[in-house]
Amino acid sequence: MLQRPICSDGRTALRRALGPNVFWLGVVSFLADVSSEMVYPLLPVFLAGLSTVQGAAIYVGIMDGIAETVSGLLKLASGRLSDRTGKRKIWAFWGYTISCVTRSIAALAWSGWQVVGLRVIDRIGKGLRTSPRDALLAGAVEHDVRALAFSFHRMMDHMGALSGPLLALGIIYLIQGQAGLWRTGSAASSTSMHAMRWVFGLSLIPGLLASIAMWIKVSESGIRTGRPGGPIHDPIQRDKLPGRFYIALTAIGLFALGNSSDLFIILFAQEQMRLGPGSVVILWCLLHLSKILWSLPGGRLADRFGRSRSILIGWLIYMAVYAAIPLAMGLFGLPFLLLAYGAYYGLTEGAERALVAEMAPADMRGWAYGLYHSVVALMALPASLVFGLLFAKAGSTVAFLTGSALAGCAVLILLPMAVSRAR
Repeated sequence: MLQRPICSDGRTALRRALGPNVFWLGVVSFLADVSSEMVYPLLPVFLAGLSTVQGAAIYVGIMDGIAETVSGLLKLASGRLSDRTGKRKIWAFWGYTISCVTRSIAALAWSGWQVVGLRVIDRIGKGLRTSPRDALLAGAVEHDVRALAFSFHRMMDHMGALSGPLLALGIIYLIQGQAGLWRTGSAASSTSMHAMRWVFGLSLIPGLLASIAMWIKVSESGIRTGRPGGPIHDPIQRDKLPGRFYIALTAIGLFALGNSSDLFIILFAQEQMRLGPGSVVILWCLLHLSKILWSLPGGRLADRFGRSRSILIGWLIYMAVYAAIPLAMGLFGLPFLLLAYGAYYGLTEGAERALVAEMAPADMRGWAYGLYHSVVALMALPASLVFGLLFAKAGSTVAFLTGSALAGCAVLILLPMAVSRAR
């Protein structure tokens, strides 16, 4: 009996995964991440220019810790409310809009604490949109291609994250030229600071385009399972969310405790090599290029061989990279580690979201995604804060090795699920 070639199966799966909502949610994510990543990778350099490299480490730890925690709490609330009302699009629209407007105001910031405050408001927007958007995406595709659909969405997200820094680099070059673009002192020059402020302001344009596309092109999809106007049921419905969901959530939470902001990798590079804005952008783009290359293959592998197994392999890669970063030999070693680091994202991002959808009933997916995102975000505060303190007080080597060790503990919790036939 003749069998279809694997490549044919892959094309068929991709066509089934890319419905209109999946495609346009990917476009929205692309535009939103162009806006976000014009700003985000430059924040360590910008904060160091407002203070020092050590001061920037503390600011990054506080900023991303508080911001992601606040975001996570809102993801839980917005997910549950979107389940209740059956309306998910409006939450996503306002989330994207709040973020893009707030992000551009960073152009006017003159202290590290102002940047921290604006970043928190930016993440409030993310908290409003993420769980409803993920529920929209999960409801738009069938079970057996769900990880592929999420991985396509993450690929578009990473393509925006690659395009945004390159756009920022072009703007900075037009304003300041070559001087201080690739190498700098302990702090950014006044010309670089001026150029970065222009970048932050112009990030408003792709952000607004994302909001417009969300409003016009994305439609409510999936089963409307909420009861508009009805009572909100007891949120802790363990009879509907199986025990293995909570086991997986425990492992994901422990991993998140060791998974600090990627901005610390940029701070490490700046501390060791005194990089300018241009070099920072190139390193950031290398990371996102690797994420793009791994997104669809990672999602396909998760659908075919098991989501928990894919996550486990990704976490092992994370362990190895974080253990190796302190040993990176300047600009020759770090780019290779960043390319490997992208494989961790490709193997885990789509797989984690697909695993949540698989274990949660359709009418509980908003709540399940809210729990998932909230656990990850609640761990972000101690993760980034402790990492920042270790980075500033004990050195970058101790900080990165601590993150690697915590990832190893999470691997041990998830291992029985990954080894079993259950996905």
